[in-house]
Order: sequence, then C-alpha cells, then structure tokens
Amino acid sequence: MITIVNEAHSTTLDNEKHVVSGWNDVELSPLGVQQSIELGMRRSSESFDAIFCSDLQRACKTAEIAFGEKFPIIRDKRLRECNYGNFTHKPSDFVDKEKINRIRVPFPDGESYLQTNERMKSFLEDLLKNNDGKKVMIIGHRATQYGLEYWINKVPLEKQVSTPWKWQPGWTYYLEKI
Repeated sequence: MITIVNEAHSTTLDNEKHVVSGWNDVELSPLGVQQSIELGMRRSSESFDAIFCSDLQRACKTAEIAFGEKFPIIRDKRLRECNYGNFTHKPSDFVDKEKINRIRVPFPDGESYLQTNERMKSFLEDLLKNNDGKKVMIIGHRATQYGLEYWINKVPLEKQVSTPWKWQPGWTYYLEKI
C-alpha cells in the first residue's frame, strides 16, 4: 500500500484573473509563493519518500518553494491539468459549466477527462510498481485529483466535475491496486 498526500498547486496569476490555464505554463502569484511557504511549514513534521508534481511550473514551483531539497521532487507530465485547448484562458465559470460535457468529448483542440484519467492510471500503475509501503506527496491540478478520486475512491467523473471544488489542506489516499 502507498500513502498519497495530494496537495493542489498554489495560486497562480491566472487563478487570480479567474481564467483556466490548462497546459499554459503560468507563474505563481505573490499569494501563491506565500501559500507554498505555508505548505512547507504545515507539512514540516512529515516525511515523504518523494514529491511528485506535474511538469508545469505552478506545480513544480509549489514543491520547490515548500520543500527545497528536503525530499526528491520528481516531475511527471502525466500529472498535468486537463488540456483545455481553445478554452484555455476562458473564464473559469464558463469552463466549469462545460466540464460535464467534456468527460468523453475533448475540449476543442484539447482533451477529455477520460483522457486525463488514463494519464493518471498510467502514473498510479507505475507508482504501485516502485513505491510499495512508501508515503509520497503529489502536487497537481484539478484533473490530478479527479484521477485520484476516480481510481482510488471510485467516484464517477460525472459527480466530480459537477461538484464545486473546495480547497482544503491536502487529501490523503491509500493506494493498493488500480
């Protein structure tokens, strides 16, 4: 079994503008930098065998600012946010309403949530092969969490995309099999 602590990346400039980033490699805002410092402080008494993050800078920088060189930080493209394609930089409210229609049908010039879940499945299968008995952190995006909820807790995508997302100080998952 693997213990996974999932944390959302810190606030970005796009988050503050209330637009979706998708694969756009947007920077953390000053608030996001402060949140990353607070993440490191909040988790300072914990030990992780590795920190996995998407290769987008908002996740990488969150990990680097929070933990420095305390734990290995491993970037993995499979942990990316959904590719919103032509919907990138559209208002978050607009895209949130569209998500239910994009479970199987990709965003125009982007991908579907089933496709993001397949990326997460591949990541989790590799995680199982190499990390049994370990505790890891994942710093990712909404699609990352959708994949964790789907594959570990069996929560349907339809329910996840239609439920308003609410930040909390991490989510813990226990992965035994896919």
